[in-house]
Amino acid sequence: MSFVLFESLFGTKVRARLIRLFVLNPEGEYSTADIASKTLLPKPEVSREIVRLKKMGFLRELSRRKVKMYQMRPDFPFFPELRSLVLKSNVGVSNQMFQKLQTAGEVKLVLISGLFLNHQKSKADMILVINNAHRLRLKAAMDRLEAEIGREIRFVLMDTDELHYRLNMLDRFLIEFLEGPYQEIVNRVPEIKRFVAGLKK
Repeated sequence: MSFVLFESLFGTKVRARLIRLFVLNPEGEYSTADIASKTLLPKPEVSREIVRLKKMGFLRELSRRKVKMYQMRPDFPFFPELRSLVLKSNVGVSNQMFQKLQTAGEVKLVLISGLFLNHQKSKADMILVINNAHRLRLKAAMDRLEAEIGREIRFVLMDTDELHYRLNMLDRFLIEFLEGPYQEIVNRVPEIKRFVAGLKK
């Protein structure tokens, strides 16, 4: 399921993003400002959608130090089905979603697993190998990606020198990641394919 299809299914991008946020973080409590910040959506649109989702019984309102907070209702009857839809849409994520990462520096490698492939045992959702990384641009790109995905992305950032060091040292984390299911988004590091081929012997 693509992100476009997921948004079409729920009518609007605003509703789709809020549903993703709460379904993937069912115990989280967020103010309207928190939600707007995490989803990168205008606060007035978020406020209107919160009212609709409360009427549907999807959200409940809490009060924390006189601040209105919102949380997914634990008894919402369609939670398992919604979670399944969200996870399937993450697996069908388009490579175009990662284009903004290209502005963060000289991108050599982008591998995804974990949240993107519904592989819960993975210790990371993404491995990034970027030379001369621009931290602010990388943060902006990751914020955008997290807003669309609906959850914080666990990623490991390194440059090619560190990657080669880890490969030579047979780094356990890297080996476990590459032995599990993963997908290449960008690969300008020929050694990776040879390393993976060696693991399969």
